[in-house]
Amino acid sequence: MFTCTTHSPEETEGLAELVGKRIREGTVLCLVGDLGAGKTLFVKSLARTLGVEGSVTSPTFNLMHVYDGICPIYHFDLYRLKREEELDEIGFYEYTENAQDSEGLVIIEWPDKFPSCMPKDYVEVRIVRTGETERALTFSSVGTYYDKFVKELESFVHLSH
Repeated sequence: MFTCTTHSPEETEGLAELVGKRIREGTVLCLVGDLGAGKTLFVKSLARTLGVEGSVTSPTFNLMHVYDGICPIYHFDLYRLKREEELDEIGFYEYTENAQDSEGLVIIEWPDKFPSCMPKDYVEVRIVRTGETERALTFSSVGTYYDKFVKELESFVHLSH
């Protein structure tokens, strides 16, 4: 686990770009944070780094967007869901089960709404407001599968900053 502090939206975007340079296909990335913390900003920058050319928006009303880039990105926003059963209805498990074997990335905003429904292994990015534009972003591996990746990411981010 490691934490990075950003002092502006541009710095948060820059951090997401660094993550995008290191992230690999088959990663499940869960973004946790209050409304307006910067989860979608992070996803937009990550997606651009991975070659997505079109508009990247929060799938709050659609619940899921698929973006084509270097690899497919499956972006879920669970904010509006009320019941676990709705995850089945949107095909959530089709993308999260065996995600490590897929050729895409799964990004989930608001995973804390249904913690027992998340995959056994994922990378959590917790975004906390520490000031008007300052954010603390904590990266951790939930489960053991992504432990090595998070350690590699920490080294890369600290060397790049």
